[in-house]
Amino acid sequence: QVQLVESGGGLVQPGGSLRLSCAASGSILSIRTMAWYRQAPGKERELVASITSGYKNYADSVKGRFTISLDNAETTVYLQMNSLKPEDTAVYYCNSYLTSYSSYSPMNYWGQGTQVTVSS
Repeated sequence: QVQLVESGGGLVQPGGSLRLSCAASGSILSIRTMAWYRQAPGKERELVASITSGYKNYADSVKGRFTISLDNAETTVYLQMNSLKPEDTAVYYCNSYLTSYSSYSPMNYWGQGTQVTVSS
């Protein structure tokens, strides 16, 4: 079994910062990609940032404000969010494309989501 456990969401004022964390655990053989997605009410889930073999990709709406990174073990992914705006309000989901010991092909796994609310 593979689990992605997120933490770090909450309420913050516009211009503030938050850091999200997501720890992957379980029977993991190899991780190809770790990413953050978000879904605002009434909108589709969208990619916020991803990291694959050190290459980082960001949505245009967060470039220069958000930073994705990994810990040394590359099993925990962080999303540092600065200069937050009300339009960043959403449920943020951790995603990992990985191969587990129970599967011969990589699969997508999702965390449970964490609410980020940017409001004064």
